[in-house]
Amino acid sequence: MTAGMPSPFRFVFAFVKRLPLMRLFVALDLDDAIRAKIARFLAGVNGFAPEARWVQADSLHVTLKFIGEKSEEDAAKIAKSLEGIRAHAIQLGIRGYGFFPSARSPRVFWIGVEANEKLQALASLVDDRLASIGVLREQHAFHAHITLARPGGSRSSNQQKGRRSEHAFQRLQEKLSTMPAPEFGTIPAQEFFLYQSRLSPAGSKYTKLARFALGFS
Repeated sequence: MTAGMPSPFRFVFAFVKRLPLMRLFVALDLDDAIRAKIARFLAGVNGFAPEARWVQADSLHVTLKFIGEKSEEDAAKIAKSLEGIRAHAIQLGIRGYGFFPSARSPRVFWIGVEANEKLQALASLVDDRLASIGVLREQHAFHAHITLARPGGSRSSNQQKGRRSEHAFQRLQEKLSTMPAPEFGTIPAQEFFLYQSRLSPAGSKYTKLARFALGFS
């Protein structure tokens, strides 16, 4: 190699580093009737937390597993692995609300998802399948929910985030405490999806990459 010429391996390494990654997760979708009820609920309460970042109604879903950033090749392997899952269809009751990690330190506002052991079993199957191809296992217990809002604002220290979260949701919590627990109905979940999430100033945009049927008996 001529002295002073850059190594071709540097170009290859730089190209590999710039390969686009896809932000992936696995989730259940909602039907239009439930989505419309939640949209009306959002319209009635989001004014009590104007500083929060609210999820658009057409983006609502029930996450089974967050995967993170993967290459297109990895996404294909993930989809192939999920194809092998055989699981029962599930009845989902959409009702109630709560805050993660707690009402005193709210970082996420959510509505609840009630189901029998089949939902937990499906989440565990997804986790097991993906762990077998190198995706990290979940570190926290599965808690089915639908995320509605997070505090807004830019990055800051944990202490500042905590104060911002409490302030963002204070009026909302006060309002909700005077209302009956919301009830949105029950729906059958007969399929689940591999999604790609794209971040934008207007909020995350979700695209279904693959569909997997439920209903095995």
